[in-house]
Amino acid sequence: MEAEDDPENQTSGRDFILLRLFSSSHTSLVFSSLFIIFILTVTEYALLILLIHRDSRLHSPVYFLLNPLSFIDILLISNIIPKVITNFLSGTRTISSAWCGYQVFLYVTWLGDKCHLLAAMSYVCYMAICHPLSYVMLMSDSVSVLLAVDPWLVETLNSIVHKPKRSTFPSVSLGLSITPFSMISVS
Repeated sequence: MEAEDDPENQTSGRDFILLRLFSSSHTSLVFSSLFIIFILTVTEYALLILLIHRDSRLHSPVYFLLNPLSFIDILLISNIIPKVITNFLSGTRTISSAWCGYQVFLYVTWLGDKCHLLAAMSYVCYMAICHPLSYVMLMSDSVSVLLAVDPWLVETLNSIVHKPKRSTFPSVSLGLSITPFSMISVS
């Protein structure tokens, strides 16, 4: 059956209807597991940030770059999972196109930040291995801060420039909902 023919598979105004996301008999088990994993992940990254700040032996450029990387991981998991859990608990099966676009913007921005930070970390490791005598001079605190701040600025600008291209979904103009699980039959 085509999506246009399915009476359940229609949008209400500018909202997307999330079909088959909450229709399984094991949904509460899945979402309680998802919530536990979410809490453990956020706690793990927060403890890593705290540990790096507290231990003075971890104040080298590589560990300095682990702080924003851990923070980005917290932001990435906090972007979508709380909204999904909130929708499950409230019984809401829709998400507005504005909120969906906002989540896409943040997700693309933070994933780009993460890629840039990983590249900066590999550069720092390269400098430590290939130029160990001049490492301390080349990797000063100001260079470390620049390596940590640059991805945020570059990727925010990148997402602002490319956001209009990503916000024109064909399904919005056709009046269809996005159903990521429509091809999966849940028994």
